[in-house]
Amino acid sequence: MLPCMPLITAEEPAAFTMERPQGRSEFVFVCDHASRLVPHSLSSLGLDDAQLASHIAWDIGAAGVAKRLSAALDATLLLQNYSRLVIDCNRPPGSESSTPARSEYVQITANEGLTSAAAAARVAEIFTPYHEAISTVLDKRRATGTRTLLISLHSFTPVYLGQPRPWKIGLMYRKDLRLGQALLELLRQDDSLHAGENLPYAISDITDYTIPVHGEARRLPHVGIEVRQDLITDTLGQQEWARRLATLLPLAGKGIQ
Repeated sequence: MLPCMPLITAEEPAAFTMERPQGRSEFVFVCDHASRLVPHSLSSLGLDDAQLASHIAWDIGAAGVAKRLSAALDATLLLQNYSRLVIDCNRPPGSESSTPARSEYVQITANEGLTSAAAAARVAEIFTPYHEAISTVLDKRRATGTRTLLISLHSFTPVYLGQPRPWKIGLMYRKDLRLGQALLELLRQDDSLHAGENLPYAISDITDYTIPVHGEARRLPHVGIEVRQDLITDTLGQQEWARRLATLLPLAGKGIQ
């Protein structure tokens, strides 16, 4: 029997990148869809460059905002380094959207009929290392009594399946309202932002992993932040939103136990 070839070679990026592991901030940032990279072994999933550059493959602009926020607040940041079309690190493994065969109008033929071994390799080499790294960071902070507020950063497309989305930012939370509602109140002081509550997405155990597992299960104050992609495609937009959130998040976190 031939040996199983690795999904990611030694020459390719690791499953995740961590910035500021010794960050002094009470905030920990995670970015599940930071990259559009596909391992060479998967031959770009059969998609062209335009498709891999689009929102179906990653959260456009989210990593740029996350890195600037991490720098501004001296906060630990974990970024997942491969496209969500390889494996979505904010979906439970084995769920229909974990390795999607279709995203919006695009068929992902390389994900059709995946063998159990191929699916398991994506979990083992990308999903598991990323989430184990998050768990390790949070475990160490808990062991040292370090206060932690968990922020999951995403972006969303301004139009989905032909339907425009007017919100400039949406916040996601479910069982724990502390940080999300405090931040929403601050954002809604600016009417031009059209801040949405659990819009354009809402958290569920079927469609989400990071907040339920790392936030809710640990009883950490947390919020998922979605910024509309057309606002953060360039450096200026990323800087603007990072500055806004770097100001508002510490205010929202005050007084939360």
